[in-house]
Amino acid sequence: MAEENISAIATAPGKGGVAIIRISGTNPLAIAEKMFTPLSKTEVCNFQPYRMYAGNIDAGSFTDFGLCVYFKAPASYTGEDIVEFHCHGGETVARGILKQTFRLGARSATRGEFTKRAFLNGKLSLASAEGVADMINGESEAEVKAGYLLYNEKLTKQVRALQDEMTTMLAGIDVSVDYPEEDIEEQHVEELKVELLRLLDKLNAMLSGYETGKKIKSGVTVAICGKPNTGKSSLLNKLLGYDKAIVSNIAGTTRDAVEGMIEINGTKFNIYDTAGVRESGDAIENIGIERAEAIIRSADVAVFVADYATGTDEEDARVLAMLTDKPLIKVFNKIDLSSDTTDTDADVHTSAVTGSGIMRLKELLYEKGFGSRSEDLAFLIEQRHFDALVRAKEAVENAVRACGIEPLDLIGIDVKEAWDCLGEITGETATETIIEEIFAKFCVGK
Repeated sequence: MAEENISAIATAPGKGGVAIIRISGTNPLAIAEKMFTPLSKTEVCNFQPYRMYAGNIDAGSFTDFGLCVYFKAPASYTGEDIVEFHCHGGETVARGILKQTFRLGARSATRGEFTKRAFLNGKLSLASAEGVADMINGESEAEVKAGYLLYNEKLTKQVRALQDEMTTMLAGIDVSVDYPEEDIEEQHVEELKVELLRLLDKLNAMLSGYETGKKIKSGVTVAICGKPNTGKSSLLNKLLGYDKAIVSNIAGTTRDAVEGMIEINGTKFNIYDTAGVRESGDAIENIGIERAEAIIRSADVAVFVADYATGTDEEDARVLAMLTDKPLIKVFNKIDLSSDTTDTDADVHTSAVTGSGIMRLKELLYEKGFGSRSEDLAFLIEQRHFDALVRAKEAVENAVRACGIEPLDLIGIDVKEAWDCLGEITGETATETIIEEIFAKFCVGK
């Protein structure tokens, strides 16, 4: 526990109804008692924990009327004593109260230092702390939900369960090494291999969720593609609900990718309107086509757009040939220009003019982007967690290959390596560099 008090404004900057100044450390009450006078004078210097007091907050050069609450260690967010002042939300008011805490001995908290102290004091795991950051920085409901699962120790519980299995394996290996009867060791190796293979299945199951988690974290990348003048830009504008792309009946108007973002079922979709793919003698248009092809190759989902009235031709076939390795939605657009929508080759018929088919297109985007998924899974949304699990899996695979070939103590080294890799997720074996990098992503005051 740090031998000092840290202080920061815990609410967002700017004017608002309420601002919160948080102090955590060995004795924040000593500061509160000098700054706060409850309405009931008999309660001075007698703060009861978890009780909100109304009264005057002395900022030195001015006084504000607000609230004060004391959280007693270890039942607090940081695991230390915490005091919070809830004052009026003007920037000058909050900063004035904060400066007074500094004058009375607190120092300014660094980025994420409150949550870092919570981690160091055993209040939450490192993965849980990352969940806090994901919730704060989340740009979609799905990212906030996934961050909450991390914060709620979903991933940590799964990882620690695997570590417990490894600990049991290591204990058994130690016993067999200490009592090396040949027939017992051979039987133990066979049992150990079965246990390691089960462990490998669990690691693979966890790793399989990363593709979904990556989309939750960064959004689903969608490329709207097709030959020129099929209404791709109009379709993007209709999906977004505002005019983002320039629309013209001149083929080749879109020279570069135009991006927009929408939420579907709480999940972020990054949609790119790409340049029409065709043979062109225009050097600038060809650059746009090359960029379009690069976006199409990297997209999670492709939306192929054709003109319903003219159907598909060789240029369309060239575009479709680029889309064979990814989820595809075939759209026949401009159905407002025709009364016949019986074509069965399209997944959806749309009109960027009337909005017909747009809701169905959004449903298909979600289906192709995610398929069926459980909202209660501990999705891997952090690259760091994925990398640690991959290294743990590789160590377990090495242990499996070593069974029956290498001595038990060498197999134990591989199992211990896997345990250490998983410990990087929970924080048990994370280096100081990793810890500092994680908390540097936080804002001051959290």
